[in-house]
Amino acid sequence: MNKPETFAPANITAQDMDEERLVTYPTEAFLSKEYLDAEKQLLWPKIWQMVERESDLPNPGDWLTYNVADESVIILRKEDGSLKAFHNVCPHRGRQLVSVPDFLPGPTSLHDRPVHDVRGSNRKNFICGFHGWTFNLEGENTYILDPQDWGNTLTPEMTCLSEVQVDTWQGYIYINMDPQAPSLKDWMGRAGEILSHFDLAGMQYKWRQWAIYNCNWKTAIEAFLEPYHVAGTHTQLLAYGDYYALSKQYGLHSVSSYDTRDAKFQMSESAGTTRAGKGDDPRVSTYELIRENYETVNFSASTETLVNAASRLKDELPETATPQECIAHWIASAKADDAARGVIWPEVPPEIKKEGGLAWGLFPNQNILHGETFALCYRVRPYGDDPNKCVFESYALERFAVGEAPETEWVYAEPVGEKWGSVLAQDFSNMEFVQKGMKSSGFRGPLPNPHQEQKVINLHRNLAEFMEGRGAPSLIGNRARID
Repeated sequence: MNKPETFAPANITAQDMDEERLVTYPTEAFLSKEYLDAEKQLLWPKIWQMVERESDLPNPGDWLTYNVADESVIILRKEDGSLKAFHNVCPHRGRQLVSVPDFLPGPTSLHDRPVHDVRGSNRKNFICGFHGWTFNLEGENTYILDPQDWGNTLTPEMTCLSEVQVDTWQGYIYINMDPQAPSLKDWMGRAGEILSHFDLAGMQYKWRQWAIYNCNWKTAIEAFLEPYHVAGTHTQLLAYGDYYALSKQYGLHSVSSYDTRDAKFQMSESAGTTRAGKGDDPRVSTYELIRENYETVNFSASTETLVNAASRLKDELPETATPQECIAHWIASAKADDAARGVIWPEVPPEIKKEGGLAWGLFPNQNILHGETFALCYRVRPYGDDPNKCVFESYALERFAVGEAPETEWVYAEPVGEKWGSVLAQDFSNMEFVQKGMKSSGFRGPLPNPHQEQKVINLHRNLAEFMEGRGAPSLIGNRARID
């Protein structure tokens, strides 16, 4: 009898990453159907993963479904305001309690628009459409047709719904299907502590879009984990600013920050997404940088208030203003403008701004680019049994005055500039062809930048731990460690 296949654990440590050692990893995580099948058992049922914002379930009886891989989960708001989650399956014969079609890229005869999830309100119970078994909002079975036919052997434990852990963080709803999983707070760790200073819970959706895209979910999220690609992909942005970056692992999670090759641009006022533009007159170049980013990233990654405040720098500051003075004046002006319309910024300590950086990769499939008044976010999931496709989602959060937040829903959008903005369309232009290129017999394996793309390396280091060593990164070259 053949022995089961075994895999070596990741041959890199957090210290290796901090030392920025040269690493590679195989392509099986992106291309292998067997790897995708293993994810269904080893990854998705074991991790904390974001479902939605709490604002999507505002009232008792509100509910929605969340699908990932072969799993479907129902999340609902109970009468006491707490959340409950269950596997979307009847314990009798396995029918889904709520019928959830596969994600669809376009209308069908049964659905007049693409299906992202199923949701509703005023739910009092769940009734299986096959044999009528009924369950209350605690997941308890309240009706079985002809229970005597089982000889009175059915117990509540046999006939209740299978519960799923549910918790919240910064306005997000998270679930974990593993009853032995650590708490969400422990899972988020230092990353959660830092991001909490930015009060994401006080933000609301500005827009949210999704697409079915032709690449693996890891190929997709990696495209947004680092700014190293800006010089090659978003060349138009180079006229306005430098995009040199650093990245750092934080255990499961990781952060990227703008770095600088030029000491004159290093300043305590500049942190995360806040920095001076490139040019002889920082009053002008800072405005041009913030405007270009805002307009080409689908009016996100900043706010109209910030853009307008930057537009006034030339009028409000003298020609002798330094980059540091421009940044300090710009931020103070925008903060005052927002306060005048009822939008109050959280007070983020300078040391947290510095450590908080530009954007966080939250393991495994979430990325948050954050500021005090906005966040541009991404999430990706596998699409069916095809390792070459994924469900790609992006959304913008913003801090609005009371009553001014727009009504939003998930909108299916083809991955083109008219729908997503030119910068995201440029990212889309890479992802499919990275997926194709990795299949080449001439590709020797990834060589991620250990300074600027550490978030990508850290993703695979942690994936390997969950995946029993599959796809494990390893050190290469003369600096490789010998155990």
